[in-house]
Amino acid sequence: MSEIQVLILTAISIACLHTVTGPDHYLPFIALSKSKGWSAGKTIGWTVVCGSGHVFSSVLLGLGGATLGWSLSKLGWLESVRGGVAGWFMMLFGIVYGSWGLYQAFRNIAHKHFDVEGENELYVYEHSHGTATTPKERYKVTPWVMFIIFILGPCEPMIPLLYFPAAKNSWVGMGILISVYTIVTLATMLTMVLLGYFGIGYIKPGKLERYAHALGGMTIFICGLGMVFLEW
Repeated sequence: MSEIQVLILTAISIACLHTVTGPDHYLPFIALSKSKGWSAGKTIGWTVVCGSGHVFSSVLLGLGGATLGWSLSKLGWLESVRGGVAGWFMMLFGIVYGSWGLYQAFRNIAHKHFDVEGENELYVYEHSHGTATTPKERYKVTPWVMFIIFILGPCEPMIPLLYFPAAKNSWVGMGILISVYTIVTLATMLTMVLLGYFGIGYIKPGKLERYAHALGGMTIFICGLGMVFLEW
């Protein structure tokens, strides 16, 4: 398996995990569509708009890693490192990000929570697992508020994914990874939203939501580990 194929599989895994384990990627659209009486078309439209904003901010974040990769690509001696410096960078990032995710989970850091009040009002507020759900401060959610929330909540694991093709000066590889991440993220969001919209039922993340960042870090770490020691 080539390195770009490994990265593509990692991008698919991260996009699915990040979306499915984060109910805020789909529950607000289901709630808004039902409370406002949206059609399936309007629900799909707003999901795509907000999802695209989320992907765009994630890609911008990833380009920071790409810039670092491009800079280090000029240091030829780094290529002699076992598995390449990109693999080691992904391992390190995975450990740090995964550890931070576990810290977040065990400290029970407050996160966004959405709730419907009455018949047609959706609110967002800070919420911690195991605490009372009655918020002290909450904000009414509109479609454009959702768009802003999604732009300000990028997917951090995109950082190392774009590092590798940049280090190889492969703009085609970067384009492929960005395209795969975009398509899979939007497809997963739409699947979860439409399942809820039509009342078919969908995967409920449960406690996985709490460990979403830790799972993302583990995925990145495994990818780097394979590149360095398993010759992926």
